[in-house]
Amino acid sequence: MAKKLVSREQAIQLEPQLQIHPRKSHGVSRSDISENALKVLYRLHKAGYDAYLVGGGVRDLLLRQQPKDFDIATNATPEQVKRLFRNSRLVGRRFRLAHILFGRDVIEVATLRGHHVEEDSKKAKQNDSGRLLRDNVYGTIDEDAERRDFTVNGLYYDISDFSIHDYFGGMDDLEARRLRLIGDPQTRYSEDPVRMLRAVRFATKLDFTLDASVAKPIPKMAGLLSDIPAARLFEESLKLFMGGKGVENFRMMREFNLFAPLFPMQDSLLNKEDGKKVETLIEAVLHNTDQRVNADKPVTPAFLYAALLWYPLQKMIHKRTSRGTSGYDAMMAACGEVLSQQSKTISMPRRFTTPAQEIWQMQTRLENRAGARAFRAFEHPRFRAAYDFLLLRGEAEGGEAAELGRWWTQFVESDDQGRRQMVRALGGGGARRRRRPRRRKPSNKASGGSE
Repeated sequence: MAKKLVSREQAIQLEPQLQIHPRKSHGVSRSDISENALKVLYRLHKAGYDAYLVGGGVRDLLLRQQPKDFDIATNATPEQVKRLFRNSRLVGRRFRLAHILFGRDVIEVATLRGHHVEEDSKKAKQNDSGRLLRDNVYGTIDEDAERRDFTVNGLYYDISDFSIHDYFGGMDDLEARRLRLIGDPQTRYSEDPVRMLRAVRFATKLDFTLDASVAKPIPKMAGLLSDIPAARLFEESLKLFMGGKGVENFRMMREFNLFAPLFPMQDSLLNKEDGKKVETLIEAVLHNTDQRVNADKPVTPAFLYAALLWYPLQKMIHKRTSRGTSGYDAMMAACGEVLSQQSKTISMPRRFTTPAQEIWQMQTRLENRAGARAFRAFEHPRFRAAYDFLLLRGEAEGGEAAELGRWWTQFVESDDQGRRQMVRALGGGGARRRRRPRRRKPSNKASGGSE
C-alpha cells in the first residue's frame, strides 16, 4: 500500500477565508513593480494563464519597502512557461521552477502548488520525519495559499484586475506586525525545518512579533536542522548574517536553540568559561557586517566565517601544539580540520574558505614585525581584511591583541618614514637582520687541487 503523505487539510488551523481587496483599497502600485516582472505577468495573462505577484514582493510593497525579488505564481506548468519564454530555464528538483532571465535580473515563476494525497515518487516524496524531499504537485490558487508558510507571505496580487487575494488574514497580520504560520506549526516545521530560521529572519527584518504558536515548538524542533543539506544552510546563513540584522538574528537563534545545529563548535565554546570572549567577537563581526550592509558597502562571507571559526581554530591549534606539533604545522592542520568539521553542517565554497585561511595565517604575520616583515605584511593582498579582523579581536580579547591592533593602526596612518621609525623602535626584534657574508667556495689552487 502506498505511503500516505501528510494531507494539508489535516494541518490547517487557520480556516481559509478569501478576502479580495480591490485596487482602491491597497497601496500596491504597478509603478513600484519591476518592469521585467510586469512583462512576465502580462505575457502569462495574455496567453490565457492566471498570473499573480506573490510572497515577499507583495508583503514588502504593502509595508512600503523595496522588494529584493519579485516572485510570480501561475497555473501554467514549468514546461508551458518555458515554451512561452525563450529566455527561461527550468531549475530545481525539490521544487520545479522556471527562471525568466533578463540579463542579470531573474524573475522566478512557480506553478501553483496542490495538496499531497498519495505518494508519487516522481512528483512528491517525504522522509520518515515528514520533511519534503520532492514537491511537484500542482493545484489551484486556493490550495497554493494553504501551502504558503506565513500568512503575510500568502498574499496574491492579481495582474488581471490589480486586486490582492488574502486567504488567511495576512493583511490583518501586516497591520498588527505579527508573524503567524499557515497550518500546524509542528507539521510545517517537520516538512521544512528551515522555516524556523525563516521565522527568526522575518521577525528581525520586518520588526514583527512571533505569534506564540510559531515560537513555542522551535526550541524542541531545532535539531531537525541537522537533516538539511549543508549547502542550503550556507545560503540561509548568509541571509541571516549578511542582511543587515546579523546581531539580532544571532541573539534570537541562541534564544531558540537554532545556533547550535548550524555552528556546533562555536556553540560549545559559548557555553564555557571564556564564552564571553567568543560571544563578543561574534557580535563584533556581525555588528561590523550590519553597519557595512546598511551603508551599502561590500561584505564577504570569507571575513565573516574567519571570525566565526577563529576560536574553534585556536582550540585545535592548542590541541596539536600541546602534542609537540610545530606552530606552523599545527596551524595548517587545524585550518583543514576546523573547515572540515564546519562543512558537516554548513558547506562553504572554496572561493571563501581560501581567503578565510589567509586571514587566519596573516594574524601570525601581523605579530612578527621585525625588520622588513612589517612592510611585507603591509603589502600583502589580504592585509586590510587581516588588520580589520585584528581590530575585532582586540575588542573581544583586549590585552596583546588590542595593543597589536593599536600599533598597526599607527603604522597604517603613518608615512613611510614614520613606519621605519616604528619598526626601529621595536628594538632588537625590529631591526633588520644582517645577512651573514656568503662563504666563498675555495678555488682549486687554494685547496691544493690540480687539474
